[in-house]
Amino acid sequence: MQPPPDYEKMFHPQRIAILGVSPEGGNVGLANGLVLALQAMRYEGEISPVNPKGGTFAGLNILRKVEDIPGEIDFAVIAVAARLVPESLEACRKKGAAGTEILSSGFSELGTPEGISLEQEIREIASRGIRVIGPNCFGIYCPKSGLTFMPSPDLPRETGPVAFLSQSGGMASDFASIGKWMGLRFSKVVSFGNGADLRDVDFLQYLHDDPETRVIAMYVEGIKDGGSFFETIKSVAREKPVIVCKGGLSEAGQRAVVSHTASMGGSRVIWPAILRQVHAIQVQDMQEMAQASLAFSLLPERVYHGVSVIGGGGALGVAACDAAESFGIAIPSFSSDLKSRIETFLPKPGSSAANPVDVANPFVPPQILKEVLRHGAMDERIDLQIVISLLYHYKALARAMGKPVAAVTPYSELADVIADVTKETNKPIIVALPNSKRGLEDLDIVEMMERARKLLLEKGIPVFDEIKDAFRGIGHVNTYYGYRSTAHE
Repeated sequence: MQPPPDYEKMFHPQRIAILGVSPEGGNVGLANGLVLALQAMRYEGEISPVNPKGGTFAGLNILRKVEDIPGEIDFAVIAVAARLVPESLEACRKKGAAGTEILSSGFSELGTPEGISLEQEIREIASRGIRVIGPNCFGIYCPKSGLTFMPSPDLPRETGPVAFLSQSGGMASDFASIGKWMGLRFSKVVSFGNGADLRDVDFLQYLHDDPETRVIAMYVEGIKDGGSFFETIKSVAREKPVIVCKGGLSEAGQRAVVSHTASMGGSRVIWPAILRQVHAIQVQDMQEMAQASLAFSLLPERVYHGVSVIGGGGALGVAACDAAESFGIAIPSFSSDLKSRIETFLPKPGSSAANPVDVANPFVPPQILKEVLRHGAMDERIDLQIVISLLYHYKALARAMGKPVAAVTPYSELADVIADVTKETNKPIIVALPNSKRGLEDLDIVEMMERARKLLLEKGIPVFDEIKDAFRGIGHVNTYYGYRSTAHE
């Protein structure tokens, strides 16, 4: 019987062998790129490069054989020609590796007898005691241990509650990079490729019990055991949100899936129905997945029925109402008494204290927004508040004053105000930061907006680019916790 995976050694290895590293002056391939990425990530463990030619690379001596590595290893990375993978895997097994990621391609995804046979050899060796991620994958990004992907040497070492499982290596790397600027922090990210041994079901079961993971996102192209897959998601989703982006639902997409990871894609009719039954959250693309993950990771676990919206412009309120309704979220009108109290803080003319609150212009000081937010939270029907801040308008003010836009934009004070009100009222606040100025002449605005996003996120405040994105994220949270409350009842 195949042993259970030793995930501790796989995600937090102390000694890694990397097979396929070329010596200085040779071709810089996947293995060399990974060595450089691990060094850039400040991986603290021991790296042993392996290549029959020997030599050195990045300050490390290259050993000619796996057998030459002193002592045992915890984990191995294999990036050699496909025909050499089985013997390399066997050598790593004999060296004591608990697991390996096989970056090499040229297996069942080709659909050739040779590729299929090589992948079967991988499964046979894995059954003798070494667990395999891949082949045809990018492997593991684990901030806590410093493991990362070859194309991603600049990902954060800061850990967080979101895990991501992906059949696609490119999607795994891209999602981790999106998360870096959007405010997601990860517990583990795994690209498992063809999944010859370990695949989606195995990692779902592990993440279900992983105390570092609260939210699980997945990019799925196809599955090999439908019954096991959906039963596992159903079990996991009882405890943790599972967000699924299904690739290959179109006819052309299904053909692409087969050539990418040798998986069967499935129907665009069947998938949404089954995901609803197992209470998983389906999203359409990676941006929506990142937005949903952000909402789940930063919002308290509950359903948000009523929302207040504060922004500088009547059209913003109209857009907010339309978006809220499309996701089943109410924007209740404030009582006449509450409106009267809020009106005392608003500039005149052009403002409105109804919900949505129109503060008339984008230059209203954060201290006034603070009072509006404090009073809006007094309405018992309000579970969450949204601030739409048009910070990009400060460019005109900065130009008139002859100062840099960052020097005149009160984004730091805004972040402090929102954090204070959230703590005082115990009601979460989301910030939408739309920006219509993104040309080369407005890079100073882009930089200032990203500084604002960073400050807000550091205070635990979710930030979205557009109001519709914010409501869609809330809608996903409501859907999941609505499922949960019904199931518990």
